[in-house]
Amino acid sequence: MPSLIDIRRRVRSVRNTQQITKAMKMVSAAKLRKAQEKALAARPYAKVLQQMLANVAEAATQGGEDEPNPLLAVRPEKKVLLVVITADGGLAGGFNANLIKTAHKFANENSDKELSFELIGRKGRDYFKRRFPNIAGEHLDMFRHVKFEDAERIAKSIADRFAKGEIDAVYMFVNEFKSVMSSHIAQTRLLPVEVPKSPAQADYIYEQPPEEILSSLLPRYLNMQIHRALLESAAAYLAARMTAMDAATQNANDVIDKLTLYMNRVRQASITREIIEVVSGAAALE
Repeated sequence: MPSLIDIRRRVRSVRNTQQITKAMKMVSAAKLRKAQEKALAARPYAKVLQQMLANVAEAATQGGEDEPNPLLAVRPEKKVLLVVITADGGLAGGFNANLIKTAHKFANENSDKELSFELIGRKGRDYFKRRFPNIAGEHLDMFRHVKFEDAERIAKSIADRFAKGEIDAVYMFVNEFKSVMSSHIAQTRLLPVEVPKSPAQADYIYEQPPEEILSSLLPRYLNMQIHRALLESAAAYLAARMTAMDAATQNANDVIDKLTLYMNRVRQASITREIIEVVSGAAALE
């Protein structure tokens, strides 16, 4: 049976851990609101840009263009690039593990193809770098300040490799923000760009040929896709971390209550034993 000193020491240790988890929860909650606003603000822009792309692509198709845009070229998927967006830190429940598991499952299902990885986030980098040799790029510490310039740089690198024929398809894995309590693992094909179908043709007046506008619009669309994924992942990570730290704080409180109850029982047993010894000693002297 542990002594009272050992139990008090353990209670003190758990209480210190509880203070840390509570502070981490408050920090994540403070950052979450701003990250959530950015992620939600990017969605309407993405929707309008997607609709515009559909209308311009339809007009370009009607124009009878002989050579399609390089970013629309569909080829047999022999060389596939996987863009995996994870966080740089942990302590967020299954946020990183579930995403890595999904990406690894996709890699196993396509093991007959030549796979390469564009890894965003330290957790994904550490995992895939030990298991797959072909790492095309590593991008760390991007969630502290999500910048459009970083997304544009990554998108340009991927688009250039695709246009040169170095890769045949690009798939992206990301945690999309749904609510504070949940996120959704999304697997999307970035390249070749799958032009969405327009429900109704918009009556645009084109100053330039639609083909030129489409060539200018496709890189912007790719930039937006990656930038939005970074914003969504940053918000989802902070929400997952806040939820995990809240659960850890509650668990620490439960452990403290159990240890305190056990400590009181041990102290009561010790006092009872001492009383019995005193009474027994007094009875022996009579």
